[in-house]
Amino acid sequence: MVSMSSALPPPITTQILPVALSDIDFPRDADMPNIPQSSLTYANLHKAADLIRNHIAPVAFPTETVYGLGASALSTTAVRQIFAAKNRPSDNPLIVHVSSVSQLRRVLGTKIPDIYEPLIQKFWPGPLTIILPLPDPIRNEDGSETPAVSPACTPGQNTFGVRMPSHPVARALIAITDTPIAAPSANASSRPSPTTAMHVYTDMAGRIPLILDGGSCNVGLESTVVDGTVSPPAILRPGGVSIEEIRKYGGPLWKDVVTGKSEAGQDEKVRTPGMKYRHYSPKAKVVVFLGQGDGSGGEIERYLSGLSEDLKIGVLPSRLFNLDSWDEEIKKKICVVKELGKSGADISRNLFAHLREVDEAGVDLIIAEGVGEEDEGAAIMNRLRKAATEILDNDQHIVKKRVC
Repeated sequence: MVSMSSALPPPITTQILPVALSDIDFPRDADMPNIPQSSLTYANLHKAADLIRNHIAPVAFPTETVYGLGASALSTTAVRQIFAAKNRPSDNPLIVHVSSVSQLRRVLGTKIPDIYEPLIQKFWPGPLTIILPLPDPIRNEDGSETPAVSPACTPGQNTFGVRMPSHPVARALIAITDTPIAAPSANASSRPSPTTAMHVYTDMAGRIPLILDGGSCNVGLESTVVDGTVSPPAILRPGGVSIEEIRKYGGPLWKDVVTGKSEAGQDEKVRTPGMKYRHYSPKAKVVVFLGQGDGSGGEIERYLSGLSEDLKIGVLPSRLFNLDSWDEEIKKKICVVKELGKSGADISRNLFAHLREVDEAGVDLIIAEGVGEEDEGAAIMNRLRKAATEILDNDQHIVKKRVC
C-alpha cells in the first residue's frame, strides 16, 4: 500500500549555510577531501554531516545535477524523514549517493558487475546512476539480520540505484559523514527540481533545518539511470549522460542499450524515481509545442485564439522560436520570456530554473518550445513531457493531455 505523509513535520527554522567550492580539493581516486580546517566551508560541512550521521534530520546540498535532500541510506528512520519533508509517495524509490567506489564496497559490501566498469571509469564521479543487486544483509551479534540499504529506499525491489556525484560539496559531505546518502531532489513532491539554494528554500523552508549553498547546479537535470542487470541493458531515465555517450563509451555490452518506458502504472513497482506520479510541474498550465519553427502564423496562434483575453502567458523559447515574428495580439498577452538557450547543455541547465521563474511571475499559461531528442534532447523532453499539461505537434494533434 502506498502511503503519503498525513501531515508535514512541525515548522522548524531553516538555515542557508555557504560552502565555497574553492575550499574543497577532492581528487577522483581519493577517499577524503582536503579542506582547510579554519574555513567556514569545513565548519558548515561538518555541521551538516552531524545531522545526517546522527539521523537528526535530512539536509539539502548541491550536486552537479540538482540540489538533493539527503539522509543516511542505512537508516529507515532517517529515510522516512525525507519522505515526510517532501510529502513523497512511499513507493517512489531513492537513489543512494556515495563519495567513492571504495565507500560503496566497504560500507555496503556491494559487488559491482563487470558490465559497469567502462561507464564508471568514464562517468564517475558524474551524473550517472547504475542499478545494482541489493547487497547481502548485515548479520548482527544476536543472529538477526539488518538490510544493508534501508528498504525505504527500494520499495518492493531487489535492486537499488547508486551514483557518485562530481560536485565537490556533495562528495565531501558524503565522505565526511562516511555514510551512503539517500537523496532525491530537494523540492516539494511534484514541483520542478531545484538548481539553486533559494529554490530549495522556497519549497522546503520550515521543513528541514539546513541547506548548504554551493551555487547553481551546472547540469540542471537529474542523473541518467542505467540498468545493466537486464539483457539488453536499459536506460531507465535519461539525464546528464546521453544514450549516445553510453553507447560510445560503454563498450560492446552497451552497444544495444535500449530505452525503457518513461512512465509506469500507479500499481507498478519501479526501480528508479521519476517514473510514477506527477513530476517537475509548475502551478501554471504548461503546453509544449513541437515542430513549430519560429512559432509564427500557425498552431500557437490557433491554440491561443480560443482562450481568455485576460490570460497571462509566459514563454520558454530555445532554438527556433522568434517572438518578434509572432502576432501582435498574442505578444500583448506575454508577461515574461525566459530564453532556455540554444545548446543542449544550456537548455538542460536552465529548464527547471526558468520553469520556476516564469511560474513565480504569476502567469496562467507557460508555452515551451520542444526540442529534438538527440543527445541531451532526450532528457530535456522527458522532463518537459512530465511537466506538461498538453503537448501539441505541428498539426495540433494532442500528443499528451493531463487533467490538472
